[in-house]
Amino acid sequence: MYTIYHNPRCRKSREALQYLNEQGAALKIVNYLNEPFTKETLKTVLDLLGIPPSELVRKNENDWKAIPNRNELSQEEIVEVLVQFPKTIERPIVTYKDKGVLARPLEKLIFFWNNH
Repeated sequence: MYTIYHNPRCRKSREALQYLNEQGAALKIVNYLNEPFTKETLKTVLDLLGIPPSELVRKNENDWKAIPNRNELSQEEIVEVLVQFPKTIERPIVTYKDKGVLARPLEKLIFFWNNH
């Protein structure tokens, strides 16, 4: 089963969800703004993505910009910020079995789909 960490207000997230539905994917939809990540679940997703927390940050998001020392944070501190301010998490995220993809742009999701 595929899992999409989804923000229904995000066009890219809606496009990814539509693509997965069109492919007939067995799908679990997690609206991460309503069902927030814990530190543990976010770390698990980061491991599936194979990226550091800093690559999952929406750097133009106001909650991120409001952190005065944001450029000096450790990766562990960034995880804490992402959990505390879920709007700062880049989306959509799609996971399947032991892998995942930050599905932005959609072509990354298409590649991920075609290689699993």
